[in-house]
Amino acid sequence: MPAARPALGYLMVILASALFAINGTVAKVILQSGISSLRLTEVRCTGALVGFVLIALLRGDSLRLKLRELPFMLLFGIVGVALIQLLYFLAIKRLPIGIALIIEYIAPVLVALWSRYVWKRQLPRAVWIALGVALGGLALVVELWHGTSLDGAGVAAALAAAVTYAVYVLAGEHGVRTRSTVSLTCLGFAFASLFYACIQPWWSFPFERSSADVSLLGRLDGLHAPVWVMYVFVIVLGGIAPFLLYIGSLRHLPAARASLTAMLEPVLASIVAYAWLGETFGAWQIVGGIVVLGALALAQTVGADRRATAATASG
Repeated sequence: MPAARPALGYLMVILASALFAINGTVAKVILQSGISSLRLTEVRCTGALVGFVLIALLRGDSLRLKLRELPFMLLFGIVGVALIQLLYFLAIKRLPIGIALIIEYIAPVLVALWSRYVWKRQLPRAVWIALGVALGGLALVVELWHGTSLDGAGVAAALAAAVTYAVYVLAGEHGVRTRSTVSLTCLGFAFASLFYACIQPWWSFPFERSSADVSLLGRLDGLHAPVWVMYVFVIVLGGIAPFLLYIGSLRHLPAARASLTAMLEPVLASIVAYAWLGETFGAWQIVGGIVVLGALALAQTVGADRRATAATASG
């Protein structure tokens, strides 16, 4: 395996986060047009799979799957790829995008716990302090003292997305040890696409809606675009590019560091949702979001020790 290049890894996560952030608003426009979360996820997975296969063929990457890899690929493809997208789309359909993402980003806590107690990696003390503060920030975001004023199903979907996101990151770090970024991502999307094809066969897909013009909503309400154009964005710039960047970053960063760096996504997504859709936070949710982001920024920048660096290099 090539030597780890942490700076490149951080850059890849940041670029992936920016693309994911824009994709959230594009997806919300599609969902408001009447396309279901299941169908949108199916389009994204299957369309991205076609792109990944073409890239793999051009690169000469092997897509041969060994029998012993099957359990891992089922976990990575169905839980780590298929369900995380569906749950995220369900969450943003019921919640403001920024809030859905902040709740989903409890995932770094899960990744850190797994890294420490299952993989036996020694994480800096600052990481644990920051994660505890982040949990407090999440409580502010969902206003727990009110029994939550947010949509319950949306919050549940976002929390479930956090679990699947943690699986995606941890499994991805494990998978890139034996497979190229392209082949791992391609096979993951193959299992995800097969999963959705079984749930909702393609012959029942509402193809007639693809050519319909829909409003871009919010501040762009007067503008319209065909649904298929937004499908292309979700597949290429919201699917193929960021997933390759994120999985590729795990060759250079441990899972805990990558997931913490990706906390930039809620910030960028909130900015995009504000500029495009006019979405805003309540006062407590703004405070909670600042607490979460500040805490995880602290964990990212303070207290790195040599043992964590050694674990990255040997990973």
